[in-house]
Amino acid sequence: MSLIYQLIQETYIPATVLLMVALGGMFSERSGVTNIALEGIMIFGGFVGIGTLALIEVSGIPPQLLLMIVLVVSAIFGALYAMLHAYASIQLKANQIISATALNLFAPAFAIYVARLLQGGGSQIQFTTRFRIAEVPLLSQIPIIGDLFFTRVFISFYIVIILFFIARYILNKTQFGLRINAMGENPQAADALGINIYNYRFIAVMISGALAGMGGSIFVISSSTEYAATVAGFGFLAIALLIFGNWKPTYVLLGALFFGFLRILGSSYSVIPILRDLDLDREFYVMLPYVFTLIILAFFSKNSRAPKALGQVYDQGKR
Repeated sequence: MSLIYQLIQETYIPATVLLMVALGGMFSERSGVTNIALEGIMIFGGFVGIGTLALIEVSGIPPQLLLMIVLVVSAIFGALYAMLHAYASIQLKANQIISATALNLFAPAFAIYVARLLQGGGSQIQFTTRFRIAEVPLLSQIPIIGDLFFTRVFISFYIVIILFFIARYILNKTQFGLRINAMGENPQAADALGINIYNYRFIAVMISGALAGMGGSIFVISSSTEYAATVAGFGFLAIALLIFGNWKPTYVLLGALFFGFLRILGSSYSVIPILRDLDLDREFYVMLPYVFTLIILAFFSKNSRAPKALGQVYDQGKR
């Protein structure tokens, strides 16, 4: 039973990152703006966030407050970086794929260059603070639930769950969310009703960047003790997760848990008796999430229904 609890708790770590980034991508893509720049935004947000952590962690700030500061900084700079994509694709009407690809290429090169410039050598940014909460007082004593949700967790797990419910409510119940959905389906009709397509899409892409930037820092903090200008393809996995989840928050949540579990198999297979006895190479388990991504996309992409105006450049003069 302890092994099951351990695997479930470890699954939360990659699932938290994937859900955070996928929720951000959902805002952008439901508004009609393709955002395959999630990978680059994660790298950029993670770079600034972990750089901030390395600068202030010696100041005696409590770990959880320190993590909150890092996430806020990552969100701000992730949103600012995403504005480059928004400006190019919305204001300048550039091809959204090319614009996003440029951000993906620029982010790791910028992070490595600046890190080497500031540190005078290596590109890795080191930090020492540990952020995992051993147990939440009182709540950890609840039978079963306490062990699953309130021991050995990161505060980012609770943050992303709260953001999940907020995002689902906004997209499905609020005027802002309904307008976002409308311009992703038929921007001409939304414009005819007086909705400012450009402003709403800018806001949606900025929200996407803020959540992806936070996801970049969460990925580094929960999986390593150094920043190395990579997020292991989680930004692209988040895009696959959107397709798998049909751009719906609840399905995206389930998909994040599924992909997160596959990810954990690559690092924890040696403690699972059935998998250990198969005597397969570690690389086989490491590649499982990406193999399943290809398989799932092959089967589900035909049935998934993307927003009709996704990726289309909107020109108000051509209504």
